[in-house]
Amino acid sequence: MSLRAVVMGLSFALMWSSAFTSARVIVAYASPLASLSLRFLISGLLGIAIAKALGQSFNLTRSQWRATFIFGLCQNALYLGLNFVAMQTVEASLASIIASTMPLMVAFAGWIVFKDRLSALGLVGLILGVGGVLVIMSARLSGGVDPLGLGLCVVAAVALTVATLSVRGASSGGNVMMIVGLQMLVGAGILAVAAVLFEPLHVTFSWQLGVAFAYTTLVPGLAATFVWFTLVNEIGAVKAATFHFLNPFFGVAIAAILLGESLGVLDIVGVVVIAAGILAVQLSKQK
Repeated sequence: MSLRAVVMGLSFALMWSSAFTSARVIVAYASPLASLSLRFLISGLLGIAIAKALGQSFNLTRSQWRATFIFGLCQNALYLGLNFVAMQTVEASLASIIASTMPLMVAFAGWIVFKDRLSALGLVGLILGVGGVLVIMSARLSGGVDPLGLGLCVVAAVALTVATLSVRGASSGGNVMMIVGLQMLVGAGILAVAAVLFEPLHVTFSWQLGVAFAYTTLVPGLAATFVWFTLVNEIGAVKAATFHFLNPFFGVAIAAILLGESLGVLDIVGVVVIAAGILAVQLSKQK
């Protein structure tokens, strides 16, 4: 793996993990689905404008259009939408930990659904990942975490798994930034309808909301997605997903530093075990 790929992977993990902290701030001041829809509208239009400036076009292949829609639906509308709703009652650190288990879900889906071979190291990684999740879940449930919010985070992680399985078709064939912009507009449209149907609109203007919204729109929203697509194109989905093992660490650290969220001993143990499981699963796929 080249130094460029390593830097891109580390940057992606840091930007991706920080999204939970900024989202937690946003939902404290505004309607979650409406806020997220507006964020994707702005990010999508910016992405398309940048793509046009780079000479990219709307001329996508059929598989790219299909994958772009699936990615926009599963990652943007379902994964992020459910997480935004959940973080009205669930801490950013817990949401980031659950989301970070996506590589384990991808490996499990490949093993069960697609009959992929799973080595002994991969099986150990899955067992470690499940064990780490159970440790954290038991500690949080006994501490009074909102079960509905927790369930939404789990469903969101499943949606992210489906999005990840579709990313390969979306990232091949060029026009990467155009695809990034288009899949965000897909998410914006779906979330706008959901916001009208399911939530009352409210907003409390503050500098915290402004900073969090701008950061979420430009960094995790636009930059991180572009880096991820580029990284998958450069080194492949299997190697790129290795960097997800850093997300539990970055997610809880950023939430603790910026939001002052407390972490118990079992949380730390669970994060380490999950990260070890993710790394083991990804290393088992390396040739």
